[in-house]
Amino acid sequence: MEIRTLSPDEVTETASSNSSSQTRVIPIDQIDSTFKSQYTDLISASLGSQILSFSDEWFASASNLITPTPPVRKPGVFTHAGAWYDGWETRRHNTDPADWVVIRLGVASGKVAGVEIDTAFFNGNHAPEVAVEGCFVANEKDEEVKKAEYAGWETILSKQECGPTQRHGWMLEKLTDKAYTHVRLLMYPDGGIARFRLYGNAVPVFPESVDEVFELSATVMGGVAISCSDQHFGTKDNLLLPGRGKDMGDGWETKRTRGPHTDWTIVRLGAKGEVDRIVVDTAHFRGNFPQKVQVFAGDFERDPKHDDAGWVEVLSPQKTGPDKEHEYGQDVLREVKGKRYSHLKLVIIPDGGVKRFRVFGKRKI
Repeated sequence: MEIRTLSPDEVTETASSNSSSQTRVIPIDQIDSTFKSQYTDLISASLGSQILSFSDEWFASASNLITPTPPVRKPGVFTHAGAWYDGWETRRHNTDPADWVVIRLGVASGKVAGVEIDTAFFNGNHAPEVAVEGCFVANEKDEEVKKAEYAGWETILSKQECGPTQRHGWMLEKLTDKAYTHVRLLMYPDGGIARFRLYGNAVPVFPESVDEVFELSATVMGGVAISCSDQHFGTKDNLLLPGRGKDMGDGWETKRTRGPHTDWTIVRLGAKGEVDRIVVDTAHFRGNFPQKVQVFAGDFERDPKHDDAGWVEVLSPQKTGPDKEHEYGQDVLREVKGKRYSHLKLVIIPDGGVKRFRVFGKRKI
């Protein structure tokens, strides 16, 4: 299958019309602090992102690219195609300029801030260079976008060099002006990539009626868990994902403590709103759920610290139980009627694990 190639004139035109192609390299030890807690991985499988098509996946499946957990290695394990790899790996000697994979984002659309490519454990067979393109189309046009000859792609990340078995991060000079629904990862000319992350801001489709109650905190609606006290066993970002997950690994869990203690996480809502109800789900946490939960809220112009002035208690400490959805409505919530909040802080007493934290309410401009 041939992929579309650009003429020199087209390359110049694309570069001049798409300033987001200008990037800066992020050091490996700064990738997490640069992107996580500020942006969402728009193509994470946990959000429902899908691999639509690819040029080749002879040695290892393209679906591994969007696995949310870090890549692993299994030395000495072989499949019918060769050594087992936790990533995407194509045949040698590609006759086209690049191998490629087309991915539909896990959100309605998103603006891109940066890209991460991880070549973990690919050494001698890693991708030498990569690039990323995007487009905005309706889902019913998936059949067109997945074709090799589709011509609607725009450059998000221009061609970048990759090294073996390491993480690579690139920050765009500014958030893309356009929102994208699909992206295409290009690998020049072939090889292997373990993980692909596309960091940015979700651009949700909000309800038309301002009186409609919806999940203000959801990742797909633009919610972001911006900070926490501890995430030793499971990350805070899992709290805002859809569904109830599959095990303790896709929740937020802190380390054990001794003596008086509390842990916390702060969530920036996808839209400022009036809180209608709150759900704290301890699914799969049976011997390590928090004894109590407490919630604070505030309306801030910038992301707050956990001890900033302006936090208001909206839910006093409530006893929780194992493997259960706990819903707190107007009968127990306070300081929410007619109030507008931008951030909520979930406090767990003294520590433990929570699967999901859901804040339902109405947008309030």
